[in-house]
Amino acid sequence: MATEPLLSRSAMPAEILIRQAHVLDPRCGLDAPLDVLIRGGLIAELGAPGATRPPSGAAVIEAAGKHLFPAFSDPHVHLRTPGQEYKETIATGTDAAAAGGFCQLIAMPNTVPTVDQVSVLEALRARARQQASVPTGFLAAITVGLRGEELTEMAALRDAGALGFTDDGRPVVGAGMLRKALQYQRLAGGVVALHEEDPSLSADGVMHEGAVSARLGVAGIPSISESTMIDRDAAIARYEDARVHFQHLSAAASVQALSFWRSAGARVSGEVTPHHLTLTDEELLGLDANFKMNPPLRSEADRKALIDALRSGVIECIATDHAPHAHHEKEMPFEQAPMGTTGLETAFAALYTELVRPGLLTLPVLIERLTAGGSLYGLNLPRVAVGEQANVVLVDLARDWRVGERGYRSRSENCCFHGRRLAGVVELTVAAGSVAFAAPGVRTTTLEEV
Repeated sequence: MATEPLLSRSAMPAEILIRQAHVLDPRCGLDAPLDVLIRGGLIAELGAPGATRPPSGAAVIEAAGKHLFPAFSDPHVHLRTPGQEYKETIATGTDAAAAGGFCQLIAMPNTVPTVDQVSVLEALRARARQQASVPTGFLAAITVGLRGEELTEMAALRDAGALGFTDDGRPVVGAGMLRKALQYQRLAGGVVALHEEDPSLSADGVMHEGAVSARLGVAGIPSISESTMIDRDAAIARYEDARVHFQHLSAAASVQALSFWRSAGARVSGEVTPHHLTLTDEELLGLDANFKMNPPLRSEADRKALIDALRSGVIECIATDHAPHAHHEKEMPFEQAPMGTTGLETAFAALYTELVRPGLLTLPVLIERLTAGGSLYGLNLPRVAVGEQANVVLVDLARDWRVGERGYRSRSENCCFHGRRLAGVVELTVAAGSVAFAAPGVRTTTLEEV
């Protein structure tokens, strides 16, 4: 791929001194208070806390008691552009990402029209260059129209800037079609990412098949709908020596399948969402469609298995699967409402509150998994190191906030954490060397000019 992988609108390089923040970057071995000087958009100096003098014209942020991390990377978002801008746009979606501490996004191709032709991809990339406040890349479809019947021109799409390929929102049902795609992938390059679901098993299900669905009397989606497809597709991937990534894992059986095939030599990886790590199907007892997503929230046993897999590294990264829907769509009767939840603005706080504070996950592991997603598609890992482009997020872990209390930067409000009180407030996000988000409390004159 000869083209630029991530695109965003032009912005002034940051000139900021962040004083006395507790810097945590597990990959760089940093876990201590430091001064962080950003000059010309690069990390210019890591100094003893309080000892670094700001250069002329630099903004100064007093950050004692706050934490600075490498900014987060999300390998799975839906920006609804083109065709469904009433739900989200590149501008609003990337603004939501910046407010959540993200410096990289990878958007899915199930748009209207589908990103299955070079002309659609090129138009989308041009729009990102004009509107994105956070560097954004795109996956193209595996099959034309996501119908599973005809492969896209994967090599041409790859040359035009596609980071990889997915029919996300739909599985590749035919084993033969997937095999052809993986053979083509060897020529085109890039990763094939798979939404794993057997439609003959999920059928008309609208939530996890279990005690809660039986109690409510609604059709359920069994966990084997996901895990059996992972088994099949991992076997095909190993046979073809292909690189495959499994999207939004939700079940213990899926973790077992991923672990087995990785140990068997298949080049496979997996992601998990904040909602599958923190919520269960018990949330659906009130038939609130904000908790309706695909794959569905599953049992407590499934949730625990996902946490264990994330901790051990069997699951390598966290992805939000940010899926905005308009208010009127989610207000439909539960069984008719669309599946999906937003997540960019709440991902870190939800995971810190529900997993780190109770001791289920350490903060360094959480930061590693939140920053790993882009590397699946060949993107550089965000790092807090001298000479690196500044991709950092400043967070006040001691502050709580109520989700949605002040609205959302996303165009849609279908957040499964709406109304919850979470810990961890993002105060500043620097992405690709420029200020992408600054909370009102940390803005200075210099930052406002940026």
